[in-house]
This record gives sequence, C-alpha cells and structure tokens, in this order.
Amino acid sequence: MTKRKRKKPAKLSKEAYEAELKRLQAELVEMQRWVVETGARVVVLMEGRDAAGKGSAIKRITQYLNPRTCRVEALPAPGTRERGQWYFQRYVEKLPTKGEIVIFDRSWYNRAGVERVMGFCTSEEYRRFLHQAPIFERLLVEDGIMLRKYWFSVSDDEQIARFKSRRNDPLRRWKLSPMDLQSITRWEDYSRAKDEMFIHTDIPSAPWYTVESEDKKRSRINVIAHLLSTIPYEKIDTPLPDIPERPQSEGYERPPRSDFRYVPDVATQLERTRQKKNG
Repeated sequence: MTKRKRKKPAKLSKEAYEAELKRLQAELVEMQRWVVETGARVVVLMEGRDAAGKGSAIKRITQYLNPRTCRVEALPAPGTRERGQWYFQRYVEKLPTKGEIVIFDRSWYNRAGVERVMGFCTSEEYRRFLHQAPIFERLLVEDGIMLRKYWFSVSDDEQIARFKSRRNDPLRRWKLSPMDLQSITRWEDYSRAKDEMFIHTDIPSAPWYTVESEDKKRSRINVIAHLLSTIPYEKIDTPLPDIPERPQSEGYERPPRSDFRYVPDVATQLERTRQKKNG
C-alpha cells in the first residue's frame, strides 16, 4: 500500500484554544443541565487508533460536568461469565437512564477492531457483530437515546511520535501497552478492519463522524463543538441560590489543634526553599 502523507494543520495558538475551550465547556454545562431537566439520554462512543487523542478529548468534555449524571465507561476485557453472554449484554448494562450522559472510551466496536485484528473473536462472531450492530443501534435510537459515534483519525507517523513521547514520560508510560505497540506492526490490518466496520455500521440513524486528530487541540475543539451542535439543548434558566447568613454562635468552642492529627505543611517548606534559592 502506498503511504499517503497527511498534511499537518496549522498549529492552533494556546490563547485561541484556551478561550474557545472554556466557552465550549460552559456550553457543555448548559447541555448537561438540559439533559437532566428534560430526562434526555445521551450516549457518546469514542473510537479510533491507539494514541489518537480519545482520552484527552474525553477529559476536556467531562472536566466541569457533574459526575453524578455524566459518567465515562471504559470496560476491561470480558471475563469468563461475560464471554458466555450475548456480546452487547455488558454494554446494555452501562446505558444511561433518564437525565444521564454516558461516554464510552472504546465500546462494542472493540469486536470490529482489536478483536478482529488480534484474533480474539471468530470469523462467525465478527460477521454476526457487523450484522447485529446496526440493528442494536437502531433500537437504541428508536427508544429515544441520542447516539453519537466519533472516530479519531491519526497518521502513522504521528502515532509513532506519540508512542515515543509516552515511552519517555514516566507519568504517561502506563498508557503504552504491548497491545498498543501491536497497532504499529498491524497498521494496515487495522485500516482494513476500520474500512469494513464503516461500510456496515455507518447508518443514517447512527452515522460515524471522523475527527481529524493530527493536532490534539484542534480535535478537542472540533469534537466538542460538533457534539454540542447535534444535541437540541436549550438554556435552562435556574435562579441563583441565596447564600444564608451564618447564625450567631451559641457558645461552641473548637477543641485545641493539639487534639487532632494534621498532614505536614509541605507547601510552606516548598515556598521557603524557593525563597532561599532566589536569595
């Protein structure tokens, strides 16, 4: 296969990115309030190649949302009992009730991706999935669930660069698994699997939306803006609560500090060290 170079987008300035992200995150808060008030149900699937930027996008989406009504589901590999169930069963258990948003950090499409490429499912199971997934998703949509499916697209060169960055960063090294590295040597296999998946599951009632992710900042802005544009939310006016005056003390006296255990004040020591260093 001829390797196609992907044009690198112009870098988004930090100032423009942060200003727009803050605006969009405020809109996400409004959207969540509408979901809660109206009893809407929202499901967002985040799929794509390893290191394509799904996780960082999810973090920005959920950063200021109420975790009581917005949760992220990242299911581990199925156990023995789950392998004996209908494939979609464990995902059904995680679907939202009224007034909830659920974001799947990888979803039932594992079967069409890593399971297909790595041989974790049979050809029969794979074909059954391609047949059942559109039916399953139509049922969700017909029942009123707002289903959004995003595919984060990244070039092979950029993916390798991000893998190297993770390897050299002890805070992010845990993100680099042996399975991730397999995606380098099986790049074309994953490409074919993704193409086949789109052919069978890009349906009018639950279409796929591709997020160009060569620049993570751009991809975060783009996916949040698109998600907001597809949810018919309205601003819910809620009065600001009155903060009551604290009543007069009725003789309560706090016990002496010596009666309690406090964590060491490491922050003060850091400041003293900084002042001493700066002379």
